[in-house]
Amino acid sequence: MSGGRFRELIKKYGKVAIGVHVTISAASITGLYVAIRNNVDVEAILEKFHMAAASEKDTATADPTAAPESAPKNRTAQLAATAGGAFTLALLCNKALIPVRVPITLALTPPIARFLARRKIIKTGV
Repeated sequence: MSGGRFRELIKKYGKVAIGVHVTISAASITGLYVAIRNNVDVEAILEKFHMAAASEKDTATADPTAAPESAPKNRTAQLAATAGGAFTLALLCNKALIPVRVPITLALTPPIARFLARRKIIKTGV
């Protein structure tokens, strides 16, 4: 689908396309890292898009008379508590957002290449 168009874009615009894509990826990773470190409620966002991991019915205990234990910590929250874990989660989310980032790259590369060519920053006549 967009993989072929992305390859064509790389052939046509070369370094500019790679630079645009790397810049978009870096901005995405940075934004995701800041959001994760600031305790964005990922579960609520997933529920908003109807992609919740497990419903409350699924997580209920089999024995309702059992003494309530302390709430088990979410593994994602545990990972996000550490700097390395937050960065890893940001990278994983960035990887999941490839279907969003590639069309942005496809849309932004031609105007940026024209701008750079007009300013004589790049030598190709785009």
